Amino acid sequence: DGIYKLLEMVLLQAEIMELKANPNRRAKGSVIESGLKQGGPVATVLVQKGMLKVGDAIICGDKWGKVRALVNEEKKRLKTAGPSVAVEILGLNGVPTAGDEFSVVENEKSARTLAEERKDKSKADELQARSKVTLENLFATLSEDSAKVLKVVVKADTQGSVEAIVDALKKIPSDKVSLEVIRHAVGTITESDVLLAAASNAIVLGFHTRVDGGVADSAKREGVQIKLYSIIYELIDEVRDAMSGLLDPVLKDVPVGKAEIRKVFELSKGGNVAGCVVTNGRMLKGRMRLLRESNVLFEGFSQSLRRFQDEVNEVRSGME
Repeated sequence: DGIYKLLEMVLLQAEIMELKANPNRRAKGSVIESGLKQGGPVATVLVQKGMLKVGDAIICGDKWGKVRALVNEEKKRLKTAGPSVAVEILGLNGVPTAGDEFSVVENEKSARTLAEERKDKSKADELQARSKVTLENLFATLSEDSAKVLKVVVKADTQGSVEAIVDALKKIPSDKVSLEVIRHAVGTITESDVLLAAASNAIVLGFHTRVDGGVADSAKREGVQIKLYSIIYELIDEVRDAMSGLLDPVLKDVPVGKAEIRKVFELSKGGNVAGCVVTNGRMLKGRMRLLRESNVLFEGFSQSLRRFQDEVNEVRSGME
């Protein structure tokens, strides 16, 4: 309620006060959201000053790159984006943090140097922030280490989701168990996440993301639990229950096989048939999950499984 009235008043005030942004300078603004897509790291930014152009060298926090493409909310490609325009940027070397400032610099070399300086500074600050053991606090440190700690690695599809999950997890009240997020990042669950979790006795939590090929086997070998969620409150509730020691045994998904869709055949009576090649394990009739990139498009039961014309119960790796 009242949004249009508010916007009208903002515009009126801007006109009366003659507030203007300068479009004839290097662009500057804020990162609203960020994530990983098929083309690589993507940042949604709001231009506050200047004109952002394709080909500009850019720095966002400790990430840098050259603007390969600018995409607006209608998925149209733009050549330039002026003040108060929100666009998706492609071409960064990593996923920046939502809330970071971005600015256009002279060239890619300057952007890289500045990004490396910022990365070194944040590492130094992180090391300094770690608590050091002294003779005075030795016994307190020892008793803290023996306390129960639930360690987690959080991976999600966007920076906003990661921040929301970490923030919500840190707010869970518990006297008996403390929670420590040892890594949080955007992207798929990788081998390094599993190895870190194994070394730290941690659990890997994934939100709207997938597990890289071969990582599930590595997790089984290392004894690391990977939990995937598509609803944020389910993730928070399960962690809260685990910390309270109230978590009931649940039925869990055990992936038995993976297939890649090579062609889609349309049926005359409606509906589609997916022509697949089994890439890992074996495909069985029953419950399936369909993923495009890291997004779950469908979860349910398959109606039919055929090898050529024959109805079969399972199809093994390498077969169509």
